[in-house]
Amino acid sequence: MTASLRGTLIAHALGLPEAWEDHPWGETVAKVGKKVFVFFGMDPDEADEATHLTVKLPMSHEEALALPFTEPAGYGLDRGHWVTVHAPADWPADMLLDWIEESYRAVAPRKLAQALGG
Repeated sequence: MTASLRGTLIAHALGLPEAWEDHPWGETVAKVGKKVFVFFGMDPDEADEATHLTVKLPMSHEEALALPFTEPAGYGLDRGHWVTVHAPADWPADMLLDWIEESYRAVAPRKLAQALGG
C-alpha cells in the first residue's frame, strides 16, 4: 500500500467517533471501544503496491467478495462477514473509505454509529 493511501485510510478510520489506534500482534488496527473495526496489518513492504486491510462488511459482503482482490478473512473471522482486501494501487480510495465506515457501523455502539448519520 502506498504510504499516502495507508495514511489516508488510517486517518479516516481514526477520525470516526471515539476511534483509536492499537497495535496488537504488531499490527495496526483501529478500534472503537474494545472492538477492532479495521485491521491494517504490519507496515507494508515498500515494494508492495497493493492496499491491504480487513473489514467487517455485513451489508456489502457478497459484493466485496465478488472482486478478484478480496477473500474471506482468516482465523474464523469470515463467519462474521469479515473480508480481507488486497486492492490494486489504482483502486478508488472512496470504496475503501466506505468499507471502513461500514465496518465501524457494524461494531460500534449504536449511539456512536448513529452519530455518523446516513
